[in-house]
Amino acid sequence: MNQILIRRITLAIVSIFVLLLCGARVQATDISGTISTTLTIFEDSKLVGDVTCDVAGAPCIKFGAPGITLRLNGFTLKGRASPPNNCTGFPTPFVPEDGITTAGQSNVAILGPGLVRNFARMGILLSLGSSQVRVERVTAADNCFSGILLSGATNSDITHNVSVRNFGFAGTACGGT
Repeated sequence: MNQILIRRITLAIVSIFVLLLCGARVQATDISGTISTTLTIFEDSKLVGDVTCDVAGAPCIKFGAPGITLRLNGFTLKGRASPPNNCTGFPTPFVPEDGITTAGQSNVAILGPGLVRNFARMGILLSLGSSQVRVERVTAADNCFSGILLSGATNSDITHNVSVRNFGFAGTACGGT
């Protein structure tokens, strides 16, 4: 009888520990205000206010783990550029001053509604090595190159987005121009 009681108590303690551990995993990191160095997210995250990105020569928000979601929650993620001014120019259009990059992670999501604008390169970059990325209900506007660019990402679902007034490279249309 005593052993049954000990097992039940042990099971109850383990169950509570597992619930607390799992509960911490589903909570999201809150993001708002000014970002001055690349913010790498390792867990589900969400915008809780407008974000101004003051990051030079690097992405503003970067996925650092697979299987996570970034929710824009109707807020704006704004970069430093005002196309055609402050854009990453030729011959160095490859400086990664993007709004959001998947950074080779898989099974990640960027969910709107929300606005990603004024970045010196891409608004959103689904980078090489990324797969099963979901981008939904995002408006990408006034970025120097593409609003949303799939650069080697595979098996992804890009739906119900708007890409408008993105400047393009050397005057070519690059998503919504």
